[in-house]
Amino acid sequence: MKKSIIFAILFYFIQGVVHNLGHPVTPSFVRGQGIPDYMFGVFFAAMSLGMMFGAPLWGILSDRGKKKTYIVIGLLLYSIGQFGFGFMNNSILMVMSRFISGFGVSSAVTLLTSYVIEESDLTTRAKNLAYTAASVGLGASAGYWIGGFIATNPMISSLLATSNLSMVFLYQSVLNIGYILVIMWLFQDKPFIHSQTKKQTSIWQGLKEITKIDVSLLFFFGALVLMTIGGINLSKYIDVYFDELGYNPQELGTFVMASGIVSLLASVLIVPFVSRFKRQLGVLALLHICSAIIVFYVFRETAFLLVIYTVYMIYIVLRTIHHPLEQNYIAYNVKDGKYGAIMGVRQSFVSIGMVVGPLLGGFLYERSPLLLFDMSAYAFLIGVVFLVCTAILKKKSINGGSNYENN
Repeated sequence: MKKSIIFAILFYFIQGVVHNLGHPVTPSFVRGQGIPDYMFGVFFAAMSLGMMFGAPLWGILSDRGKKKTYIVIGLLLYSIGQFGFGFMNNSILMVMSRFISGFGVSSAVTLLTSYVIEESDLTTRAKNLAYTAASVGLGASAGYWIGGFIATNPMISSLLATSNLSMVFLYQSVLNIGYILVIMWLFQDKPFIHSQTKKQTSIWQGLKEITKIDVSLLFFFGALVLMTIGGINLSKYIDVYFDELGYNPQELGTFVMASGIVSLLASVLIVPFVSRFKRQLGVLALLHICSAIIVFYVFRETAFLLVIYTVYMIYIVLRTIHHPLEQNYIAYNVKDGKYGAIMGVRQSFVSIGMVVGPLLGGFLYERSPLLLFDMSAYAFLIGVVFLVCTAILKKKSINGGSNYENN
């Protein structure tokens, strides 16, 4: 494995840890401020909106070179936004802070993905994407566990003053600065390979270029939006659901840590095998359908902890498989030198789901948690329709030849 890929896996792990420290305490933090539960969705949607606007911009800029610079700038904005969220004590300013966090973090999310794609050949791309997904998943799980631990363990909470939950966001901001230093030390920018063959495009030209995306890929992005709506509501409102059922942040962190271990095993053992299948769109559709069935079942069972640590873990495996497969499919449909821009577009569509999902989910959850979780399952099923449309349109367009025509 290339040294650059190993470093990327390390970056993803650190990012997963640091950027998830605040998540297990956020429901308690928001409620402790006297802010209604539906604002939990608004805060998350604000961050996602920032990612939606930021991702294409960072992607286009990075295709002109200097990925490291844009990652560092974005991460600095993330630190500022997280500090503001923890200490503003005003819901409007907190929403603005979350927007800044999202705009900033979209640089690392987008550019590290495009970097891994550029550094991989066709035979190792899906596997490398799976490893990075496993790394960030394991890091996120560790971050959840650590965030819950430092907020609930009496000795650590007294030592770090985290009984005031705002302090968790302060530590997150400071540790993110440490992550920036690691990026500055280890990240190696590739030379701008197009500089001698053509002029660098302007940002406006880059934005015009992404309007020429193939219609079949747009339908695929539509399916990605729906998968994101369902997935993000499950991952974020399970936090709130744990809190509502009386479990503390440490217990939530333990569950997420277990999910991360399952995700890691799936990435290492299952994704390399599944990535060899030729009909990837069919595999993705099957993942959507199975995910919907699991969600319909799990949240109707009364033995919550039993099903969440057993049946729901199957959904975690399916979600883990989905992530590198969809990125790999998109990469096959992109011209060389445009990976940053198209991954920025991908992240924007993901962010649309991350905006719409929590905003709608917040109001659905207020009426009934089951209503929210059912909506996630329906989103998965509607996503299958979009994948079918993608396959039909792709089949019509391959008359001129395609390196992904069996999909």
